[in-house]
Amino acid sequence: MASKKYKKVAVGGTFDKFHQGHRSLLEEAFRIGDEIIIGVTSDEFGGKKGDVESCDTRMSNLNEFLSTIYPQKFHIKRLEDPFGTTIHEADFEAIVVSQETEPTAVKINEIRTKKGMDPMDIVVIETVFAEDGRPISSTRIRKGEIDRKGHILKKLRSVFK
Repeated sequence: MASKKYKKVAVGGTFDKFHQGHRSLLEEAFRIGDEIIIGVTSDEFGGKKGDVESCDTRMSNLNEFLSTIYPQKFHIKRLEDPFGTTIHEADFEAIVVSQETEPTAVKINEIRTKKGMDPMDIVVIETVFAEDGRPISSTRIRKGEIDRKGHILKKLRSVFK
């Protein structure tokens, strides 16, 4: 097997209601990196999104999932802000983000550059869509619209009735 492209890769998110979009994000990080640092938003930072599972639960679920699939070295860390350790540790080489979070990665690189660190390569994954053509999201799963794989769970009422 060919060696990985990057030694140390960052990826972050809330990872609530772990779904296919999260899986795609992590799959890309593990595909391109040797060591993966996964930031999970804290209850204080990530709890702004509504009825979100506790950070400890999300971190535990993530660890359980990843430990069974990926042999690479990974660390799961609590995120108290949008940047995590990426603005303090110079050895990050890449960050994997969604199209939605790409602006945060750009901001991280601006901060890194001001601090004299090399910018990270930004790897943007494509949005993962549900059966209805709309993005899969934890919010939609919480609302009962879709399942974690993007299958429609309830029919939305027609506006023409």
